[in-house]
Amino acid sequence: MISTHSIWAHYQANKAYDEMLDQDRAVRPTCISLEQYLESLDSEALKGRRIAAEMAILEMGITFTVYSDQGNIDRAWPYDIIPRLIEFQEWKMIERGLKQRLQALNRFIEDVYNEQRIIKEGLLPKSIIDSSHNFRRECIGMHPKFGAWANICGSDLVRAGDGEVYVLEDNLRVPSGVSYMIQNRVITKQVFPELLQNLNILPVDDYPTQLHEMLVSLADPKVIHPQIVVLTPGIYNSAYFEHAFLAQRMGAVLVEGGDLIVKKDDCVYMRTVGGLEKVDVIYRRIDDLFLDPEVFNKDSTLGVTGLMRAWKAGNVALANAPGAGVADDKVVYAYVPEMIRYYLGEEPILPNVPTYLCSKPDDLAYVLEHLAELVVKPANESGGYGMLVGPHATQKEIRQFYKLVKANPRNYIAQPTLALSTCPTLCNDRLEPRHIDLRPFILQGEQSFVTAGGLTRVALKAGSLVVNSSQGGGSKDTWIINLEQ
Repeated sequence: MISTHSIWAHYQANKAYDEMLDQDRAVRPTCISLEQYLESLDSEALKGRRIAAEMAILEMGITFTVYSDQGNIDRAWPYDIIPRLIEFQEWKMIERGLKQRLQALNRFIEDVYNEQRIIKEGLLPKSIIDSSHNFRRECIGMHPKFGAWANICGSDLVRAGDGEVYVLEDNLRVPSGVSYMIQNRVITKQVFPELLQNLNILPVDDYPTQLHEMLVSLADPKVIHPQIVVLTPGIYNSAYFEHAFLAQRMGAVLVEGGDLIVKKDDCVYMRTVGGLEKVDVIYRRIDDLFLDPEVFNKDSTLGVTGLMRAWKAGNVALANAPGAGVADDKVVYAYVPEMIRYYLGEEPILPNVPTYLCSKPDDLAYVLEHLAELVVKPANESGGYGMLVGPHATQKEIRQFYKLVKANPRNYIAQPTLALSTCPTLCNDRLEPRHIDLRPFILQGEQSFVTAGGLTRVALKAGSLVVNSSQGGGSKDTWIINLEQ
């Protein structure tokens, strides 16, 4: 049983599943070493470690950008020093489920741009694809190497009150956050060096190597040393820190659209001081519609004219492939369990959150009647924007969403308001429970790889369920602990 030590005095883990304490306030086996260590520290010691972490973040220049009416604001990365722990055996199950899920999603994307068997056999309505914001007709007939359209995926996981882990959504366009996962571990090593020495925690710093190997596997096998570049929109993008970080860690070149050119041979070249140099693989961090002004947004200055020609000709690999976002649709998300059964002949390892599709008349009627109880999300937004959390919404916001959903049902889904699990978080120099989720990162090329844990995001505001950094959330280091060694 946990003591009434001062840092725990205000810790009331109730209602939601708590990652450290069970319903009897007993410490979960995975967390015993962490709890004992925290018990040895007083509030001043924790405060000192928090300040040390904040100083390290400033010195390392770990930032993200918030877009606002007042302009783009660079902020220090919000980090909480208390880690989130997951037991190794549970994680192995989650890892298998994530690999299974991305494999099925890639099979779906390959199918939907080619034979469309899943539509012809009546398992997915054709209208969903016809009305998809991210279905790219320009990609019809394409076959990326290994059948992998989404080479990098960030799937958001939540643990509900029953202790079950659910997939909340899949991010298949340009998922971000992995650099912060890696840097969180670096900071934790500085803050709690003596604690990490005594625990068997799986490392996370191998991700850039795994990412590089996956990107190399996409290149033409005849090229011995493929040239890999990271294509960024530039310094004003919210994830620019990550673009630069990953390029540096992989030994790849960070480029903007103006640094690349497609010549008459339909190959991509990089401008260098020594002349043009052929590019074999592009890890792009630019949305589809800005990739190539010749095909998509003609006013885009972020992309490369002729890039789609080069890709279609097989002269350059793009990760993620254009068009992969067709599966990054919250309406399509509802069909993923069926995709797993259809394409893989397996039962889903990780369940979806129960989902109402507002495009279905019965679901729409239920959602409109129960808006105050549900979480309502637009099909293609990200970052926590444009959604309604019914229990925390005002009557004005509920009325507004009633009109939005009724006017465009296809664009909205609804889910029960889950009691996301909580984790001890240092708030005003004392520990309090805050809601969390988890974004692991999955790679798929010739092989599949899943990060050991992921980016745990935390709602720093008491009672809030919104964990996105753009909406005031923060993050924690995630420890996968093997108790058997």
